[in-house]
Amino acid sequence: RRRRDAARFANPALSPNLVARRPGIRRHVPAALGLAALALLVVGIARPNMTRTVTRNEATVVLALDTSRSMAATDVAPSRLEAARVAADALLESAPDNYRIGIVSFSTSADSVLPPTTDREAARIALRELRLGSGTAIGDAILRSLELAEVEPGTQPAGRRPPAAILLLSDGAQTAESATPAAAAQRARRSGIPVSTVALGTEDAVVEVPLPGGLSERVTVPPDVPTLRRIAATTGGTFYQALDAERLREVFTELGTRLARERKSVEVTSAFALGGAALALLAGALSSVWFRRAL
Repeated sequence: RRRRDAARFANPALSPNLVARRPGIRRHVPAALGLAALALLVVGIARPNMTRTVTRNEATVVLALDTSRSMAATDVAPSRLEAARVAADALLESAPDNYRIGIVSFSTSADSVLPPTTDREAARIALRELRLGSGTAIGDAILRSLELAEVEPGTQPAGRRPPAAILLLSDGAQTAESATPAAAAQRARRSGIPVSTVALGTEDAVVEVPLPGGLSERVTVPPDVPTLRRIAATTGGTFYQALDAERLREVFTELGTRLARERKSVEVTSAFALGGAALALLAGALSSVWFRRAL
């Protein structure tokens, strides 16, 4: 039909003398770009969202460290307790400065060593003051950590608690007659606070346990991997196993970096608006250059 209509005004045989070449597929490109620009702008009006990794502005992290007698084992050089101190210091370095760090130590019972604070030097001093005890109260450690994590900072409005997480390191099984790890994990789950766990040490590590009369007994002290794994799975945390000091330091550094970021739904209207505007300008520019007209 286009050829028939054109033939009313001129001889089709003379067209090659007037038009050097046909536009071909180029005539569709500006229109396609214009439609794509319109589609992006329409989607942008709907205020779309996407999930992306963003940096947290604030958070509370409670570090629960096992200080039972088994932490004297040297399978993790120079000792499990000293390796834990060094790794905890790596966590202090990798966590953002405005994060509040609290410390709980647990052996037969769990004690609050340091309330959550942004004072990193106070945290390092608290780590240096840790001393070995006897038993292992994993359940109490989680409950005491929850108490610290759920306390709102004085600068925050009521009802607006910053994100919180607990990092529990242990090298043994529950021995204290107190709250069970399973019950404590359920309590943390209801609070919405994830508990990431680290199983420290090897299966064949031993420690010397003093006995009456000046004697001592060699006791094997393997970490309770299944219990720590279940705690992390129940609360939405992450389980790690560290067989040596280097791996332990890597775990704590990774956790500090991970805690600094979160997956969050953010609005991306501006991206669609910019994309639509760019395509519209490109379509108009191509149409002007190729055909001496706007779209």
